[in-house]
Amino acid sequence: MKITRVKSQIVKLPAEEPLAGGPGFYRPFFEFVTIRMETDAGIDGIGVTFFGGTLTATLKHAVDQLSELVIGEDPMRIEAVGRKVRGAAGGAGPGGISTLAFSAIDIALWDIKGKALGQSLAMMLGGLRDRVPTYASGALSRTSPLEHVVKAGPVLVEKGFKQMKMQLALPGETTPAREVERARLIREAVGPDIDLMCDINQRWSINQAIDIGRRVEEFHLFWLEDVSIHDDYAGLARVADALATPITGGECVYGIMPFRHMIEARSVDIVMIDLLRVGGIANWMKVAGMAEAFNLPVVSHLLPEIHVHLVSSVPNGLTVEYMPWSFRLFEEVPVPEKGELVVPSKPGLGLEFSHDIDRYVVG
Repeated sequence: MKITRVKSQIVKLPAEEPLAGGPGFYRPFFEFVTIRMETDAGIDGIGVTFFGGTLTATLKHAVDQLSELVIGEDPMRIEAVGRKVRGAAGGAGPGGISTLAFSAIDIALWDIKGKALGQSLAMMLGGLRDRVPTYASGALSRTSPLEHVVKAGPVLVEKGFKQMKMQLALPGETTPAREVERARLIREAVGPDIDLMCDINQRWSINQAIDIGRRVEEFHLFWLEDVSIHDDYAGLARVADALATPITGGECVYGIMPFRHMIEARSVDIVMIDLLRVGGIANWMKVAGMAEAFNLPVVSHLLPEIHVHLVSSVPNGLTVEYMPWSFRLFEEVPVPEKGELVVPSKPGLGLEFSHDIDRYVVG
């Protein structure tokens, strides 16, 4: 089997928050680059990437350039194709646009392989579990009014979520007391039995993370995420050592090697792996194995429709972030049932682009 064609397009989706009916996200829309990879065997694979922002057109161009390198290659030889593409773009370094572009190709290769073998991605990766925990993300945003989030939390509980994530590092002139008060009210709203995560998005200093982190320990947070600059490994290790609350990070890390440095420095207690920034499915699994060797659990960032396969396939997979940014891309996506996602059993990703997707295509 040989790859004969790769077609890409830019898809612009409205940035909605459907989980608790709240205000939209911090921007009015999200732009994705999608691909369809065709073969001479009549088997197509689909892939997706984003984070381009104002550089989305540049990201699409990178996808197109790298896709030219895979024409004529055997899609079943994923590592061989990956080595060829990464080697050709090696001068760009291990991160950035080239990695994001390659991830879309890698995802499509796995989709083709699964369809050719008649196996789901999860089964190809080991088929460890057929269900996996998931947490609601995006409904308890720092930019939403306090009155909304204290109502949104119980809505998520009513929908069956047993885990959910809020945000601190509030906009404007915030104070530790204001941060603690928000955490207290959200915890009271959702009750003591919910796993409540908290994302800081790198907005605290190391000293703030230790100070405020100690103040919110009484609310028994499931984790504190990205408390400060993501690659300040020594600083993050200070926070992790100072707090009882587990520290999570890794969504902004590109490639494999930085995860080694982060883990060896004991910067995090839970490793978060972003499928696109790490460089695709093959690299995601390598980092998960590395984390397992250090007795650390792993979690996902965005794209739950694909990450459900990955987190469910590794013994140290903890939970899947259920964020709806990309849902309109696909006909069907996994839906939470009592706080868990059922792992898709259809061959490959188990996904098909929406019949409605053309109305969102902008390039």
